[in-house]
Amino acid sequence: MLKSSNTISKPAMVCTLFTSVAQSSFSCFSDSPKPTSSKTQIPSLFLDGRRSFTPGFSPRRSTQLSRLRNVRNPPYICFFSGGGKPKGDFQEKENESQWLILKRWDVPWEWQTASLTSLACGLSFVLTGLVEAAAIPYLGIRIQDLSLDEKAEILFLDQGITTAAVLAVLYTVANTYQPLPEDVYRYDLKEPFNLQKGWLLWAGIGFVGAIAAIAVTGAALSMLRGESPEREKDALVSLLPLIGSSGISTACLLGITGVLAPILEETVFRGFFMVSMTKWVPTPVAIVISAAVFALAHLTPGEFPQLFVLGTALGLSYAQTRNLVTPITIHALWNSGVILLLTFLQLQGYDIKELLQTT
Repeated sequence: MLKSSNTISKPAMVCTLFTSVAQSSFSCFSDSPKPTSSKTQIPSLFLDGRRSFTPGFSPRRSTQLSRLRNVRNPPYICFFSGGGKPKGDFQEKENESQWLILKRWDVPWEWQTASLTSLACGLSFVLTGLVEAAAIPYLGIRIQDLSLDEKAEILFLDQGITTAAVLAVLYTVANTYQPLPEDVYRYDLKEPFNLQKGWLLWAGIGFVGAIAAIAVTGAALSMLRGESPEREKDALVSLLPLIGSSGISTACLLGITGVLAPILEETVFRGFFMVSMTKWVPTPVAIVISAAVFALAHLTPGEFPQLFVLGTALGLSYAQTRNLVTPITIHALWNSGVILLLTFLQLQGYDIKELLQTT
């Protein structure tokens, strides 16, 4: 009789083991755990086999029964994953952390908004200049009679009004899409030396890289052109009379080129235009397109290569840190560095106009 009981219990035990493992494996696919009652702790197949046992079965069988109960819900056995999504998400987040520069922005607006906003920014820039030009004679101000310091102050006021008008357009549009993603129009001074997103660290890297790339570009262009062409009438040439004329003029120039212009241009070309482009093209392509538009907007075709290289460096730094403070800092260092260098050379008696022509 004992032999017959053992013969029946072994197949039951084997079936129970495979049933338990299979159920625990496929339980990974379920969304929520299902409660089990004490009546279902042992499969029915085992219960059918146990009916042939006498109430006084041996301690060995009791030990086997307790082991099978433990096998019923193994804590860590899982042969199948639930579609692989958690692993994929982890790998995607890991790749994004390693290649943040390739990540796109989550742009909330469509192409119609991007196009109309770009047009509105351009019109704001032009209309602001026209209104100021008409208002100056109306106020009884004669530009030709002003001193250099007064001209510098008017230029500073003009740049301030233009910056405020264009930024007002951008933020008026952005307010209709609140709450914005955290990396859109982000100005953050925290963690300046963070290895991945430190704005000051990457501003330094971008600035040095921009200087080296622009120097190489300039040398290559000089070799191709042979003679240096006559410098075009750009903003820097128009500011030459103010450079080094007085402390007030220098301060106004630094405020224009080192503060207001970088904030305006980086918010428009990187913060809005480049970010908007990533909705339809990869981030590296958006960087190149925004750099080209940035260079064309300066209306100096002869300096397009250098401005394009600078715009590319600005776009790369912004894509890496997702912080507009980074390209603003690079832009400010570049502009203010040029003004300070020219001021120093002017005070040393050099003809900066001739220097600019030769470079």
